[in-house]
Amino acid sequence: MATTRTAHTDWQGNLLDGKGLVTFDSSGIGEYPVSWPARAEAPNGKTSPEELIAAAHSACFSMALSNGLTKGGTPPTGLRTQADVTFQPGTGITGIHLTVVGQVPGLDEAGFVKAAEDAKANCPVSQALTGTTITLTASLG
Repeated sequence: MATTRTAHTDWQGNLLDGKGLVTFDSSGIGEYPVSWPARAEAPNGKTSPEELIAAAHSACFSMALSNGLTKGGTPPTGLRTQADVTFQPGTGITGIHLTVVGQVPGLDEAGFVKAAEDAKANCPVSQALTGTTITLTASLG
């Protein structure tokens, strides 16, 4: 069964001086302020589209990797995934780097890296971001 998740943003003002509020409608987990300075300079307690993409990508990748490892007979006991989304004003998103450290009993480093590369290629968020360079560092820890 397909699912649809919804969020919305209320924005006031122009790009450089304006501000917005992102609301997670489906989950009801909260509202988060956004602004151009938080996107292009320092966050100062606000989020950005790139941080939201990083959150989505790290979660999706972790789920895909966990599923792939489990299906391969080596379920992880833990995965920590960080997604770094680089934004260049005037250009856009120039790349995403995923870093994952896993605890996977019974699996060697090469097997973990292979599973992580597969998850990177096949997680739905990675697939939605085709056209963006996505790199990966994977290790057991």
